[in-house]
Amino acid sequence: YTITLKLSVLPWCVVGFGGCVDIIVDGVSLLNKVGIRPSGSPLHHDYIESIEQMSQSFAYFFSPGAASERFVANDTLFRELVEASRELPGNRWAVGGNAAVMANRLAQEGCDVLLGGSFSPDFKDVLSPGITVAGNTVEEPDIHLILEYPSGAQWGEYTARRANRYIVHSDDHNPFLDSMEDFEEQLQDFRPDLLVVGGLQMMDNYPFKEGEREARLHSLGRLMEAAGQETSVHFEMASFVDRGLLAELLGKVVPQADSLGMNEQELPNLLSLLKEGNVTLLSDPNPRVATVLDQMRELYRLLNAGPRDRRLTRLHVHTLAFQAIIVTRGSSWKNTMSATAKASLTANRHVCGSPDINPSKAKLIMDDSFSISQQEGSQRIPFLETKPVSCWEEADYEICVAPVLVCTEVYQTAGGGDNISAAGLVLQI
Repeated sequence: YTITLKLSVLPWCVVGFGGCVDIIVDGVSLLNKVGIRPSGSPLHHDYIESIEQMSQSFAYFFSPGAASERFVANDTLFRELVEASRELPGNRWAVGGNAAVMANRLAQEGCDVLLGGSFSPDFKDVLSPGITVAGNTVEEPDIHLILEYPSGAQWGEYTARRANRYIVHSDDHNPFLDSMEDFEEQLQDFRPDLLVVGGLQMMDNYPFKEGEREARLHSLGRLMEAAGQETSVHFEMASFVDRGLLAELLGKVVPQADSLGMNEQELPNLLSLLKEGNVTLLSDPNPRVATVLDQMRELYRLLNAGPRDRRLTRLHVHTLAFQAIIVTRGSSWKNTMSATAKASLTANRHVCGSPDINPSKAKLIMDDSFSISQQEGSQRIPFLETKPVSCWEEADYEICVAPVLVCTEVYQTAGGGDNISAAGLVLQI
């Protein structure tokens, strides 16, 4: 269960932007504690302003077991949730935020890392050795509440079909990418192998002043554009519901990245915006391999058909049941089979909260074979225990698929995608 490749020189990785303190609690216990009762009408909300909206929104994502993240525009409600979380037995605190979590994983895997973010001294102390921070020092870090729930959890009449999490935040620092200028200045001395951009969902539905968000994203696009061709650029997607923001990302950020990472909710969301101009609120949380591969092929084709500063040469989709990576032949990305395997093993280790993989606490939910496409007559590939990662070539790219040993005793789902993506990237640079 160990994937080891000898790295002759430590890779230099730079990661932006932001980070937070995650308070991880049992979601149902927290809602019960603050008196938020199950809503009789599950409903999507772009952001949360009241207890009623919180109940409707949580119910909407809880039953299918779909990951979600929402901005809380009501400071009083958010403070009440934070205080209740602190008092809840079994709560845990962890380094959170896409950029900080990915930076931690890259450092643990042997990279030297520059992380852009505004953090408190205590927060910096718990980051992995090997991470240099670029950004302001703040007294209080942003806090995210992670409402975790296991498969089969019950909340009133609702039962969760799979383990997942519902995240709420009310950030002060992260939406502004306020470490970007310091990060850009220090970037001059780094000459990195890899630039990772994530955490931009903190801008989603945030009440910016007119033109403020657009200006920050324009500056970010310029920073990414300035990265030399010797630097690979990865953008990690997240839960976006603001169509305007996602459209801006498609115009300013995505064209500057040659690698994208996302989950089974974020992939159809991005495709929907590209094809129809709208966002999807909820997609199948347990999609079949053929469905995801067809969506990946279409996204790869659509993004490379339009004007881009960098050609998209890598696409990694992480789902509960499997990992799938597309890499353009002849590109700088290497070790695709090993990277797909490492991503799969990292998924189990993170969710189970253990460096060791215990088969008695895991199960395969992928079928014993899969179709490579939904098209009639498509090839079926059998799952072989002796060679669990399947790779094949199509068009101008290679595809690799690996099943995930799905953890049955969940420790934590939050941060899974960030750890998985970072673990896959480190073997490919």
